[in-house]
Amino acid sequence: MAIFGTIFYSLAFLYIAYKFLRAIQIVPAQEEVIVERLGKYHRTLGAGFHTLLPFFDRVAYRLTLKEEAIDVPAQVCITRDNVQIRVDGIVYMKIKDSYKGAYNVSDYRYAVIQLAQTTMRAAFGDLDLDKTFEERNSINKKIVQIVDEAAETWGVDIKRYEIQNITPSKEILVAMEKQMAAEREKRAVVALSEGDMTSQINRSMGVKQEMINWSEGERQKVINEAEGRAQEILAVARATAAGLEKIAGSLQAPGGLEAMRLNLSEDYLHRLNGLASKDTRVILPLNLADMDEVLQSFQK
Repeated sequence: MAIFGTIFYSLAFLYIAYKFLRAIQIVPAQEEVIVERLGKYHRTLGAGFHTLLPFFDRVAYRLTLKEEAIDVPAQVCITRDNVQIRVDGIVYMKIKDSYKGAYNVSDYRYAVIQLAQTTMRAAFGDLDLDKTFEERNSINKKIVQIVDEAAETWGVDIKRYEIQNITPSKEILVAMEKQMAAEREKRAVVALSEGDMTSQINRSMGVKQEMINWSEGERQKVINEAEGRAQEILAVARATAAGLEKIAGSLQAPGGLEAMRLNLSEDYLHRLNGLASKDTRVILPLNLADMDEVLQSFQK
């Protein structure tokens, strides 16, 4: 009996010592500890050294305040055009209220993952397949907004959400590759046609400019020739006017009129020389047989 009593007291002593040791709590930085007294929330311990009341207080929850990256497992989403895709992501979150995180939800990490998956399925259901790859940022923002509103009661702050992979089925991948090949061929044909169009436009612009230059040259040539003829006519007119002016001055001089008549008579007779032949009939306004009449006609 003495041996059993010794064992009992030894175990009791060890248990009491263990409880007193457990009553000493050293909380690391960026952690908080929820303490319950007799099964009821008592207080929240921050970083540092703390003591508890043995046998009455106990550590119920130990929560980290660091930002956590939680993997959201891949799931099947159906797009608006009824295409199945597998999507996974990562949600970044942080505890901002330890009391809510401990008592308002049984497992805040699991709750956040489930809510992120549900929101992700709804977000992809509003988009066609082609838009899902283009709208990643908007989908991420939408998931963060919806999950953060729901996680407010859990004391969780949703920092951001990132979609990692969007994986369509093999059949859809083959169809997408064919579509991309067709788009590339279409762009190549369009680029070739645009190049031909640009080339034709450039050639036509060159021909147009050549014709404009040629017409401008012809126009300038005509203008130059007209100006030359005008200058020639003007010079002839000036010379004629100067000659007539000299002749008029000579006629005003004494004996000038008689000299002019004599000159005209000689020129007239010179032009009549060899005018008529035996086979030619000539009608003249004067009687050439009467030279006095001819001379008198020049003197009038």
